[in-house]
Amino acid sequence: MRDSTKLILLVEDDPDHELLTIRALKKSNIANEVRVARDGEEAIELLCGSNPIRPQVVLLDLKLPKVDGHEVLRRIRNCTTTKLLPVVVLTSSDEERDVVRSYQLGVNSYIRKPVNFIDFAEATRQLGLYWLVLNECPPLN
Repeated sequence: MRDSTKLILLVEDDPDHELLTIRALKKSNIANEVRVARDGEEAIELLCGSNPIRPQVVLLDLKLPKVDGHEVLRRIRNCTTTKLLPVVVLTSSDEERDVVRSYQLGVNSYIRKPVNFIDFAEATRQLGLYWLVLNECPPLN
């Protein structure tokens, strides 16, 4: 699963969850570059700012400082250059309203972070396999 051109944007404010996600990706032999935004404002700037990045997929936490994950998702979908970008909510929230709101805003997938590392690593492996290898993304302009 090596394709360094397929950038992953991880939007995560918790340093432990960031480390676990990156570790799980590496353990699954997903060698793609991972760019990290540690709050919603930074994510919006990276994706829709003056010098935007073009990731293959965005892994988005919902509980973020400055701008929450739902607002980040709303702005991604309202920005002409990112409206088709695959976004996966990867969060610890098990609130039904968060799931519903995420899909109303156009998320492609909603994944609850498993509590233990083995389950988390397996979920991350499957996520990487699907979004970086199997899935065909539309061209982003």
